[in-house]
Amino acid sequence: MKILESQPKLVEQVHKAILSEIAEAKLKAGSRIIQEQIAQELGVSRQPVQQALVLLKNQGVLTEAPGRGLQVAPLNLELIRQMYEVRAVMEGLAFRRASENFSESAKKRAEKLLAAGRQAVTKGSVRDLISADMAFHSFFYELADNPIISQSMETHWVNTQRVMGSVLLSADKPRDIWDEHETLFELVAGGEAAKAEQLARTHIEEAANFMLERLSEQIAVDTE
Repeated sequence: MKILESQPKLVEQVHKAILSEIAEAKLKAGSRIIQEQIAQELGVSRQPVQQALVLLKNQGVLTEAPGRGLQVAPLNLELIRQMYEVRAVMEGLAFRRASENFSESAKKRAEKLLAAGRQAVTKGSVRDLISADMAFHSFFYELADNPIISQSMETHWVNTQRVMGSVLLSADKPRDIWDEHETLFELVAGGEAAKAEQLARTHIEEAANFMLERLSEQIAVDTE
């Protein structure tokens, strides 16, 4: 972890830093969270760390440790399935609404996000792959012009980062999602709202199947 500068959104930065460590398996399921150590590594006081840990516990990423303190919660496959089930509906709505609000400036931003995503695939960095995927989807939530979508997806993305990180780290060849992303972009840009909605839902459903299959395989190996 790198030292963070003191900024108004310090709790958010600490939250992001801890979540990245978990997503990249530097903090594994069952790992105890040592508040003082995290504060020291990030160069912050204990207060923002404590607040970030409360958020992560409320979001299901952390759980009570035996005795006292917190630890990284294990991934719950049924909860992940349910999460993606809801997300598929939300993504469909977001891409349908985005197609109704598309513009030339939006096109340029989307093209940059697609280029960043393909660059992340070439680079192979788990952190960059997750960041690029989040940025692409978040852009279309913004374009949908419905703040409830972005707000509702915040907790989904917290847990999705863990799932993606776990799968990307174990996969010999990560699933390349950027061809589908480009097709989604083209449907939205072309004003094909119904097709964009259907493909967005299918995109998430297929991602869920892929993630759950890989996670099930990991769990089977770990319990042998």
